[in-house]
Amino acid sequence: KQWYQRRVAITAGIAEFAQAMLVIPKTLVVNAAKDSTELVAKLRAFHNASQTIEAKRAFKWIGLDLENGKCRDNKDAGVLEPAMSKIKSLKFATEAAITILRIDDMIKIYQPSKEDPNSYANAVREGRM
Repeated sequence: KQWYQRRVAITAGIAEFAQAMLVIPKTLVVNAAKDSTELVAKLRAFHNASQTIEAKRAFKWIGLDLENGKCRDNKDAGVLEPAMSKIKSLKFATEAAITILRIDDMIKIYQPSKEDPNSYANAVREGRM
């Protein structure tokens, strides 16, 4: 049972990370005053096909043409970007998010040893409010 729960948690974490990555193209499309739902759905369909259908491997180069509001082959359009800086940025952002989540867990675990005598709840209970 623990193995299954751990696997479900990992799968859910990966799905949430993937959802968070969709913020990037959605924001770009919205800022270009285009329909983000339609364009991002098309982009995801192209990328899914590139990963699942051998004959459509070239679809991995499909990106967004925000001037014309459509998907295009960025390699043919001459849009090539260095992956190293993007990979490093994503790794850094991921590590920062993990650190924040760890700190949040630590804060939630901490329980104060005694009640604050000057708290709002105590003041109401004692008739000072």
